[in-house]
Amino acid sequence: MDYTTLDQMIEKDLGPVGTTERDQFEAEAKERIEAWRLGEKVKEARKAQNLTQKELGERIGVGEAQISKIESGRAATFTTISRVLKALGAKSASLDLGSLGRVALW
Repeated sequence: MDYTTLDQMIEKDLGPVGTTERDQFEAEAKERIEAWRLGEKVKEARKAQNLTQKELGERIGVGEAQISKIESGRAATFTTISRVLKALGAKSASLDLGSLGRVALW
């Protein structure tokens, strides 16, 4: 029985590393993973403060569904994420811009 690795499947469908399609796929995958990680941190902080999604949403003026989307790594604007982090008591936040460096958000 022959087995195909995930790397082989990706290379077959998207081409080798360095091709436009492959690089775009990997960049999008990285963005989704980072959004999911942020959502997990928001969820942890919310639960540590014994808040429901509805209560956190009320603090910043959005619905429970929006908080759910943020926590699952979907559909969050920069403005909403900033408001959520501030509502959860984040004293500061910064954004890593890779080769451009880090930027303090507040």
